[in-house]
Amino acid sequence: MSGKTASQSESLKPVARRVVLKAGATLLLSLIAPRLAQAAQIAAVRVWPAADYTRVTIETDEKLKVNHFMVKDPDRLVVEVEGVDLDAKLKSLFAQIQPNDPYIAQVRVGQNRPGVVRMVLDLKQDIQPQVFSLEPVGEYRHRLVFDLYPAHPVDPIAELLQRDRDSPPAASASSPSSTPAATPRSASDSVATTDAEEPAAPGDFTRMITIALDPGHGGEDPGAIGRGGNYEKHVVLAIARRLKARLEQQPNVRVMLTRDGDYFVPLHTRVQKARKVQADLFVSIHADAFIEPTARGSSVFALSEKGASSTAARWLANKENAADLIGGINIRSKHPQLASVLLDLSTTAQINDSLKLAKYVLNEIGTINRLHKPRVEQAGFAVLKAPDIPSILVETAFISNPEEEAKLTDEKYQDQMADALMRGIIRYLQKHPTLKRGRVT
Repeated sequence: MSGKTASQSESLKPVARRVVLKAGATLLLSLIAPRLAQAAQIAAVRVWPAADYTRVTIETDEKLKVNHFMVKDPDRLVVEVEGVDLDAKLKSLFAQIQPNDPYIAQVRVGQNRPGVVRMVLDLKQDIQPQVFSLEPVGEYRHRLVFDLYPAHPVDPIAELLQRDRDSPPAASASSPSSTPAATPRSASDSVATTDAEEPAAPGDFTRMITIALDPGHGGEDPGAIGRGGNYEKHVVLAIARRLKARLEQQPNVRVMLTRDGDYFVPLHTRVQKARKVQADLFVSIHADAFIEPTARGSSVFALSEKGASSTAARWLANKENAADLIGGINIRSKHPQLASVLLDLSTTAQINDSLKLAKYVLNEIGTINRLHKPRVEQAGFAVLKAPDIPSILVETAFISNPEEEAKLTDEKYQDQMADALMRGIIRYLQKHPTLKRGRVT
């Protein structure tokens, strides 16, 4: 034994244990500390202003914790985000606020304390905020979303009536410019119809007809993206606006767009908007995509009660129904009766009327573009499930096909498509004038 006595060795044991424990703790802290200190990385910050609501999105590589509260006099929304440090992307939020934003006047962003960024949104009106997180999906990472809805939204029917009062009278039925000339059919057109093919004339309907046009996707949800970099959400909005202008030239016809800008509208909200204005027809406008760039042609779809009419129709319906995941909805805000409205109330009569409308539209778009299939297809599209409104979904062309992508971005083709859609809609209304909805004029 060394010079130390047994009693001295025993007295040193607690000291040795403390030294070992201290070293172990130091090593553990050295491993954990970098993780604790590392803030989440900001991938992007986006702002989507619209009349319906304004959305602010912060995309990060990790899920964030958030606390928010309202402050009055003046109205402000204060948001504290944990786990991030102030960086250039967060600072860019200030510059992204547009002067015409209906809800946000300006934004101030600062480092409130280590690891916590505070954002103060100065508001233009009283709002009801929804703040929620979205899990990674598609090309997106984690997203923190602030949706700013008006506390007192405008009644959609009152808005339509006010627009009717403010708008000049539509062109008369005798006006030659009120209806575009029908495009001649080629001998190869193989779409059958049970009605005579007289040229479409202005409606001059005995009641006010309300048509809901639904430009697909929008905002966080770009839809399909062509090889040339063009977004489905942009081309379908352009076509919808052209179609709206043409339809509103018809006597006693008014049009509501489910979105009139680049912002996201959940699928169930599109249906609700149409029902709130007591729409007579619902037309959803899209630009198809497929994994093979050779796929081409236009298509028209109606709802199905008994499954999809083809594997391709089922695949497309599943893809379109996933729009809510991409666009991002607040699951907690969904009305408890929503599922039953979308799943159980679609009627056989609605589907039959939808098929009739779809045939007229398919006939007309077959005059300006090749048809993907010479018949109306059916599948379980969520956006077509208004139980009391004939509803169709039009795929104007394949944006994934370079040749058709060029068409979709060409104003001449957009005009031709809008003309064809209008002729199909007017033909249907002429043949089926006894609609349940609409205001007698």
